[in-house]
Parts: sequence; C-alpha cells; structure tokens
Amino acid sequence: MVKQLQGKTVLITGSSRGIGLAMAKHFDILGVQVILHSRQGVADNVKAQFQTQPLEVMFDLTNQQAIDDGITALYRSQAFKGVDILINNAGITADQLAINMSSDNFAQVINANLVGTFNVTQPILKHMLKARTGCIINMSSIVGLHGNIGQVNYATSKAGLIGMTKTLAKEAARRQVRVNAIAPGMFKSDMTDVLSDKIKSRILETIPMQRFGNVAELAEVAAFLAEAPYITGQTIVVDGGQSM
Repeated sequence: MVKQLQGKTVLITGSSRGIGLAMAKHFDILGVQVILHSRQGVADNVKAQFQTQPLEVMFDLTNQQAIDDGITALYRSQAFKGVDILINNAGITADQLAINMSSDNFAQVINANLVGTFNVTQPILKHMLKARTGCIINMSSIVGLHGNIGQVNYATSKAGLIGMTKTLAKEAARRQVRVNAIAPGMFKSDMTDVLSDKIKSRILETIPMQRFGNVAELAEVAAFLAEAPYITGQTIVVDGGQSM
C-alpha cells in the first residue's frame, strides 16, 4: 500500500519537533512531499533531515487571519499541487485543577487545539471536496476519551476533536474524503521528558506493555490511516493498553 502515498503531499501542523516532526520524517521516507508547519519558522538543521526539500507554512493556531493567509499563499504557490493528507497535530497544554483554572487558560487551550484545528481544516477540506479525494487525521488523546486530573481544558479540546472527526467524516464521505483521529497514550516526547522518575514510574504501572510509546510508532499509524481507503470516522487508540 505504500505506493499509494508516493507523490502525494502531506501538511502536518506542529511539525518542527516532537511527534509532528517524527511523522513528517516518516512520510518523507515513504516518498511523500512534506509541508512543515510552525509558528515562527523551521530551523535549517531540521529541514536538513529530509530526503526531499520540505515546503513550509507559518501561522499561529490562535490567529485565524494568519491561518487563512498562510493556507491561501500555499495554494497560490506554483510549486504546490494541493494537500492530499492533512494531519492536525499542533496543540498546547496549560494544566491546572479545574477549581483553580482561569477562564483565559481554559479558552487558550480550546482556541489553539480545537478552534485552531477547525480553522486549518476548513479551507483545506473545501479543496479536498472539490478534488473528491483527501485524508484528514486529527491528533486527539486518550484524555479526550477518559479525562485526566488537571487537564480539563486539554481533555475538553481533545474530546472535541473526536466529535469534529466523526461529523466531518459523515459530511465528507460522499466526496471520498476520509477523516479519522488518533488518540495517543503516553509517548516519549518533550512533554514527558520533564516528568520526574517517580511520576513516570506511576504512569508505567498503568500501562500493560510497561513502556512509553515511541513517536515513530505513531507515525506508522498515521501512514496506515493515510493509505487505508475504507476507514473513516474512526478514533484509533495507541496507548500500549493503558485505557483497556
């Protein structure tokens, strides 16, 4: 099925590091033209890690005008043929117990993770529907399915992405555009690297496979969903059995 991806184009938000970068590098190896996204530009040493020169788009997920301008400029580029695969990966956290969380902190995460994802998706979806082809993958989280103490804003945003995924999948299916979500558990990343050994040990006790995931494993799931022509409206949980 890998041949189905060769020559296609993928835009991955939040792809200057972490999970997004791992996915971008995986798609690059598969022969996919990669469009990197960041707020302030991708470093040259990051771009040098790709086999094919990646394209780049810059915008802040909380700034709708910047998103519109960035995507419009992308589609007007003569070197650009269109987005075949959109992976909405970018997101932020601002953890705090609900009783102490300000409405601004709640809204900040919702605006970036949920509203921002919609604002990126809408214009690209219009092009996909016109072309009658395309794949959208939204990066949710197991906390969007089960909740998590201290993350009412993040969990709400990720649960919202699952609802968005199912609705868009129903709306887009007749035009052969597929929309799915991935709900990761605990993966080795910048976010988990800052956790203390004590906290990591407690988390590992809840994971049947007794390890954190590797970001390359998420990239493989994303590539599978990009290839699978008859899967839509689904949320694939990738968590080593943590939420069983």
